[in-house]
Amino acid sequence: MNSPAAAEEKSLAMVLRGARAALRAEHRPLPEPAAGEVRLRVRACAVCRTDLHLQDGDLPMARWPVVPGHEVVGTVDALGAGVTDLRMGQRVGVPWLGGSCGRCRYCLAGQENLCDAPEFTGCTRDGGFATHVVARADFCVPLDHLALDDASAAPLLCAGLIGWRSLRMAGADAHVLGLYGFGAAAHLIAQVAVAQGRRVLAFTRAGDTAAQQHARELGCAWVGDSDQAPPEPLDAAILFAPVGALVPLALKAVRKGGRVVCGGIHMSDIPAFPYALLWQERQLLSAANLTRADAREFFEALRTLPPLHVHTRRYPLQAAGQAMDDLRAGRFQGAAVLMPDAP
Repeated sequence: MNSPAAAEEKSLAMVLRGARAALRAEHRPLPEPAAGEVRLRVRACAVCRTDLHLQDGDLPMARWPVVPGHEVVGTVDALGAGVTDLRMGQRVGVPWLGGSCGRCRYCLAGQENLCDAPEFTGCTRDGGFATHVVARADFCVPLDHLALDDASAAPLLCAGLIGWRSLRMAGADAHVLGLYGFGAAAHLIAQVAVAQGRRVLAFTRAGDTAAQQHARELGCAWVGDSDQAPPEPLDAAILFAPVGALVPLALKAVRKGGRVVCGGIHMSDIPAFPYALLWQERQLLSAANLTRADAREFFEALRTLPPLHVHTRRYPLQAAGQAMDDLRAGRFQGAAVLMPDAP
């Protein structure tokens, strides 16, 4: 193991010790990478709505205690045995899928996002709400050529990736695309969809004029409340808001043969709805996690698209609880990002 860090150096981590608990700051010995792992000095970690679901006890696979955070940008500062694909000082990202078994039917079929024994960053293994994080080297995403600063890059590791996977599931023929919920993921993937020549319609919480203005500024062709009917039938809709009641509304809004993609890991219960909303070959799909292939495709696609405008609100690491509260209350547009080196 190659670690130049001083033996007495400590890591600061924001820890959840159980469901519905508050984050607690803890000083810990520096984590040491095992074989096949790397340690990163965290430069930025975005806060995801999934972190709220973790805190609320909505994720039954969670391990306690745990350090949340799965939208991590950092630099490699220690290499575990056998790691040759990454180098000291390299900038990399760590996404939600932190590992897979490589042996189950899903992994063998190229569907590692559905692995029977997965590891999830910031949920079943410690994540990036810390000054240091250990990650499997083969699940890190190299960011050498990404022309964004660390804070702007961090939301791409989940909001961007799940948005990309959801957009692909919506289909290349989804020329008129509805986005329900206009937060971190939607504000990124709306820009990608507009750059691809799609007509994007944005649906927000009723009366959320700030989000609606944000959507217009990013090129959305129409903006309205989530309970409004769109001015034209949608080819597809993506739901980023974790609100089950939006599913029947989205099905009603898509054309015959259209698709509704649910892009969240957790959603409130979907209410009963008439079969007529699903009939005529409409499809209801869910995007689950992501794969390393998704990451390679997404970051390669970004090299050919206009630069993304990533809207962030930055917080020092020890203000992680405030960042989560602000996200829950909808007090900002875009993504909250923790900056461990901030004063």
